[in-house]
Amino acid sequence: MQNNNPSASPAAPKTPELQRVLGLFSIIGIVIGAMIGSGIFINPSNIASTVGTPKLMLAVWIIGGILSFFGALAIAELSAMYSQAGGIYIYLREAYGSLIAFLFGWTLFLIVEAGTIATLAVGFSSKYLPYFVKINGLQTRVVAVSLIAILAAVNYLGVKKGALVTNFLTSIKFVALIGMCAVVFLFARGATSNFFSNENAAPVSGGLLGAFGVALVSALWAYKGWETSTYCAGEIKDPQKNLPLGIFIGTLSVIFLYLVANLAYLYVFPAAKMAKSTRIAADVMEAAVGPIGASIITLIILLSMTGTINGHLLTAPRVFYAMAKDGIFFKAVARIHPKYRTPHVSIIVLAIWASLLSLSGTFEQLYSYVIFGFWIFMGLTVLGVMILRRKFPDRPRPYKTWGYPVTPILFILSSIFLTINSLLRAFWNSFAGLALIALGIPAYLIWKRRGQTGAD
Repeated sequence: MQNNNPSASPAAPKTPELQRVLGLFSIIGIVIGAMIGSGIFINPSNIASTVGTPKLMLAVWIIGGILSFFGALAIAELSAMYSQAGGIYIYLREAYGSLIAFLFGWTLFLIVEAGTIATLAVGFSSKYLPYFVKINGLQTRVVAVSLIAILAAVNYLGVKKGALVTNFLTSIKFVALIGMCAVVFLFARGATSNFFSNENAAPVSGGLLGAFGVALVSALWAYKGWETSTYCAGEIKDPQKNLPLGIFIGTLSVIFLYLVANLAYLYVFPAAKMAKSTRIAADVMEAAVGPIGASIITLIILLSMTGTINGHLLTAPRVFYAMAKDGIFFKAVARIHPKYRTPHVSIIVLAIWASLLSLSGTFEQLYSYVIFGFWIFMGLTVLGVMILRRKFPDRPRPYKTWGYPVTPILFILSSIFLTINSLLRAFWNSFAGLALIALGIPAYLIWKRRGQTGAD
């Protein structure tokens, strides 16, 4: 029936919302793409130099993989319970309240995600691009910032476009890593005795346990990324099923691939020689098939790092969007683009901050800040599984953590060990991370007050 009332006002335009367009393959692509960045191409050398022997080196990668999988098991339960955008931010908010959740988002923005993007961009321009093109210090910064800007633009234009880039580059890097291992075992003049030999092993400084902890941090940096898929839960089709399954498949695939890759490295170079290599993957490929092999793997590494940066720009802005919706971040960050249906302001803000970080510190400095802040909150998140089981025992849980409560407890204990070990072994870098987290407390109070008064 027609409404003839002249005083009736037209319906308000509907506020744009995120769309559920990502399937299982995209989730697997995000998990694998975020995990395989630069770590497996760089950190095996650092681990070899830290622990000295091949057995300890492989033990680091195995334990790091197991701990990562235990964390993934716990996160999967939470991801099946809460299917809105924000992921870990939402889990922490439900378990501990808005302050802890805000501090996670604050740390994610200031250190973890922005720092990861900056770290990879700086590594792209300063460590691997010079293999093909000679560029000076200023030019490396320009390249790093330009890379971040281009990938931010892609993700601005739609989540499906960002996922397409991630899936494409993930497929390349995954196949390339498998191909690299096959080429090494088929054509390199290696020795399986390198898997067991301790000849010329470097002495461990600072105690075996401390050295193992430092090496484990490096391995976990290489495994980092499986958690990022939870951030875009609000855009996943059938998230209760696809998100946990994607996390499992992606995490297990990367653990297997990393172990095979490390065996391939050891097959060519004993641990003592690995410790001296600054580009271990390229050096191993050059030993296997000559200079062309090093060129190919270096190109693959560049594509891999690009894919990982894209994955973080695809997922992390959803956390800041969720914070802004809760009124504890800049209000504009909660905006959804009316055409592209992306949190476009959040993407722009993250890209700008990551670009500034890429101009301000070296690869190693950014790396140390990133991993410390990350492990504090990952431990709290997994502990949140146990808290939420007590807090909301009747809430539906489409998936429950395998091995509960043993697997979560082991992960929590490892996060405590890694946090303390980082404080003892790299105090000032860790202290800088703690200081940045603490700065979030007054920021939170300001945003809460502004939200209560209705200020923008």
